[in-house]
Amino acid sequence: MGHIRIEKLSKSYVNKRRLRRDTSDPDKQGAIVSVFDDINLEFEDGEMVCILGPSGCGKSTLLRIMAGFDHATSGRILIDGEETFKTSPDHVFVFQQNGLLPWMTVWQNVELGLRHIVDEVEKADTIQEYIDMVELTGFEHYYPSQLSGGMQRRAELGRALAVNPDVLYMDEPFTGLDYLTHLKIREEVINMHSFIGKTMVMVTHFIDDALIMADRIIVMNDRPAKVIMERKLDFSRPRNIEKEPGLRDLRDEVFMRLGVSYVA
Repeated sequence: MGHIRIEKLSKSYVNKRRLRRDTSDPDKQGAIVSVFDDINLEFEDGEMVCILGPSGCGKSTLLRIMAGFDHATSGRILIDGEETFKTSPDHVFVFQQNGLLPWMTVWQNVELGLRHIVDEVEKADTIQEYIDMVELTGFEHYYPSQLSGGMQRRAELGRALAVNPDVLYMDEPFTGLDYLTHLKIREEVINMHSFIGKTMVMVTHFIDDALIMADRIIVMNDRPAKVIMERKLDFSRPRNIEKEPGLRDLRDEVFMRLGVSYVA
């Protein structure tokens, strides 16, 4: 299960570099910086949701709070009706930068989340299944340094999916990839989502990725960020923005909401 509900979520922090600290005066502990304020969202079980917004608006912070790596100032997040405060093996995070352990092979990295499986044959079959799913067959015993950037990203996705999480969080998963590898992995993520049917929440700067991949898009504005647009995408797959007038119009609207003229 992977139903997510975000209620009145706010996040702020003290910027201690903006004001000299005075421990004797609570009003002089530093300048308060509001990241985002009063975020209310709901994601259905099995949805793929993409979060868009300007750099620094708090997209990744929101994702980390959802995953339990950070804490909100106020509000709450419920997953399947249970308020979440910490990380969980049922909620897996794919970081923006490569998170593979460099001293472990592809096989060993994928195995990390499967140590609870006692039967060695079952474990090996499961590892191989997910390595095959991300098209790394033949590279099981390669170390991350021996793989291209795209292959490392696929290995990380394989490791995340092998855990069979209820929710998969992805923070800019295509960062640093060349254009063709980006498109290939985007297609693989779409196919994997269709196959496993799990809830996926992805932060991205790429508007086209969001429109091609997501069941729902969320657009945030600058700090203190609020949700300025939420749209369910009722378009069949595979999607081609240039051949679908509705998607083209929606892309123009997203650019406009973000203060950018697409034609520029």
